[in-house]
Amino acid sequence: MVSKDVIQVEDRVPVRMLVPLSIQHMFAMFGASVLVPFVFGINPAIVLFMNGVGTLLFITVTKGKAPAYLGSSFAFLAPAGIIISKMGYEYALGGFVAVGFCGCILSFIIYKCGTDWINVVLPPAAMGPVVALIGLELSGSAASTAGLLDEKIDGRNVIVFAVTLGVAVFGSILFRGFLAVIPILIAVIAGYAAAFACGILNFAEVAKAAWFSLPNFQMAKFDVSAILMILPVLLVITSEHIGHQVVTSKIVGRDLLKDPGLHRSLFGDNFSTMVSGLIGSVPTTTYGENIGVMAVTRVYSVRVIAGAAVLSIICSFVGKLSTLIQTIPGPVIGGISFLLYGMIGASGIRILVDSQVDYGRSRNLTLTSVVFVTGLSGIAVSFGDIQLTGMVLACVTAMILSLAFYILDRLKLTNDLEESEQ
Repeated sequence: MVSKDVIQVEDRVPVRMLVPLSIQHMFAMFGASVLVPFVFGINPAIVLFMNGVGTLLFITVTKGKAPAYLGSSFAFLAPAGIIISKMGYEYALGGFVAVGFCGCILSFIIYKCGTDWINVVLPPAAMGPVVALIGLELSGSAASTAGLLDEKIDGRNVIVFAVTLGVAVFGSILFRGFLAVIPILIAVIAGYAAAFACGILNFAEVAKAAWFSLPNFQMAKFDVSAILMILPVLLVITSEHIGHQVVTSKIVGRDLLKDPGLHRSLFGDNFSTMVSGLIGSVPTTTYGENIGVMAVTRVYSVRVIAGAAVLSIICSFVGKLSTLIQTIPGPVIGGISFLLYGMIGASGIRILVDSQVDYGRSRNLTLTSVVFVTGLSGIAVSFGDIQLTGMVLACVTAMILSLAFYILDRLKLTNDLEESEQ
């Protein structure tokens, strides 16, 4: 059951609440999302534009029933980096388009085949730890962003990090009324103020930025070898998408795999990636940071997420505004991420609790154990230029094991079958 004081998916939100709630979602995705264009060497304005457009497309495709914000995908970094160094960014864009197109085809296959297979290849004992790993494997990234893993830690970073995380944590349980649903936004503002007081802000780039500027649109170019190099990423982003939809379903109290359906959400995700590649932006994906915001605030309204998408589009055209947002220091983003990533991890554990997984059964104990160790061990399996590691490798491992257990069950060879299965 979902608590009565939530703002549900279809609920309307007054404008006085809509704006700060939307800003909160935009800030949550910003730090990680603009990192991808920096790595690729492109202007982040085009990414802000496509994140907003992609989110609106996703909401439309899912009929406003699946709350999700689309940000820049990290899954493409390795193969795209190779393509960019050898052929140029335009050919990487062609690969993005191809992956998005193939993902759309996959969504139609799922539409015809249904989603019952998910319970076979990812039962709760496997899905729980896979979802938990989405947040847990990012914990190091949060600490690194905050500057807490530097060889020599700056005390100012520690102060800003502590202020941001402290306000987010205690605000989530102490704030009342409207403040109780915007603790993340308040924490960002408090962290920014602490960063200003510590003297680690630099507004030089903001002063030089133009008030109005167009995002840097460019056309994709296609090459078969580039497409084949990047196409295996489809496995990674599909696994990630299923995990995100499962954890979001648990948070909002609805089965989003059934309604609006995995086929719709997967199509929306991949269609956005395809459009993104066509206009010069990076691939998009549903964002764990924004799932964490929903878990903390219990605000699931798609209107709030749509508002954040519109704000992101506006920021892409206002040079000074987008540059100002880029001045948010790492310790602030890291402090917020500490809480949001942890919330995702806790949601994975919640799947195990809600599903009442019986660890007296050998298969459940084995699945959860192997998935957690695989995801956290740092093991990497490479297929050409594609590397499977962390949550994705754990998900693939879980699928293989679960399918093997299912086949052995059908052959009545396992020793822990429940009476109903015998």
